Amino acid sequence: MRFQFVLGEVFSGLRRNTTMVVAVVLVTFVSLTFVGAAALLQAQIGKLKDDWYDLVEVSVFLCPEGSVSPTCATGEATEDQIDSVRQVIDTELSSQVSKVYFESKQQAFEAFSERYPDGYQGTQLTADDMQASLRLKLTDAEQFAVVSDVLSGRDGVEIVEDQRAVFEPLFRTLNVATLLAAGLAGVMLLAAVLLITTTIRLSAVSRRKETEIMRLVGASNLFIQLPFLLEGALAAVLGSLLAGGGLWLAVRFMVSDWLERSVDWVAYVSEVDVFRVAPLLVIMAVALAALSSFFTLNRYTRI
Repeated sequence: MRFQFVLGEVFSGLRRNTTMVVAVVLVTFVSLTFVGAAALLQAQIGKLKDDWYDLVEVSVFLCPEGSVSPTCATGEATEDQIDSVRQVIDTELSSQVSKVYFESKQQAFEAFSERYPDGYQGTQLTADDMQASLRLKLTDAEQFAVVSDVLSGRDGVEIVEDQRAVFEPLFRTLNVATLLAAGLAGVMLLAAVLLITTTIRLSAVSRRKETEIMRLVGASNLFIQLPFLLEGALAAVLGSLLAGGGLWLAVRFMVSDWLERSVDWVAYVSEVDVFRVAPLLVIMAVALAALSSFFTLNRYTRI
């Protein structure tokens, strides 16, 4: 009987404050969508780093003719200088480097020709214009600084380049997008808290007489406050479910059906990632409702 009474009070309150309840649902939906989007963006960054950082290499570019680098004062790198660099890699960097291979000028030119069959910016280059290099595969991509410190400044080495630098602008852009989404989510969550608080307050004020009667007949604080708490929680949870559904639709149709077919060499977030994020959105919604209800109910349901 008590359970039926509480449910009746909940639905009665929802009917009385339909407009405010809809507003709570929409604001919670928008705010938690931003929260979920920020979480999925971070998951996407993690997938990109896991895939690309394992593939990138460190390029040790050897001195070409005409280089102004102090380490290239003797001109193009000699065989002795190349052998010396190889020996350093095999001894001092054996634990950081898992694989080394030499790319000659001709091999560099062949790779260049495949990428730019019509020349680079209208300029036709030859094998003599290319630069020989040593390509290093690291056991840990984060150890580039160690490798660079050891090899930079050696005779015959013009520059040591980490190919991860090519991807850093992309990762920075994605991180900025994550911060923006998180910032907007914070603002919208604050709006959701205020709306839930206002909805519960209006509901409590409109049922002041019922609350007084329940208090007089000996009802406990929990029994009096539970319908109001459930009203806010139901509205917030509904908003979180809509947010989870919106994120699933976005990943399903924009990522899985479109991006993966257009650019299939990138690992993307999937519906599984959405299902991992969705429970957190529901928990956040319940927490928002509980936090808003706690302070409001203590004030408006006491006699």
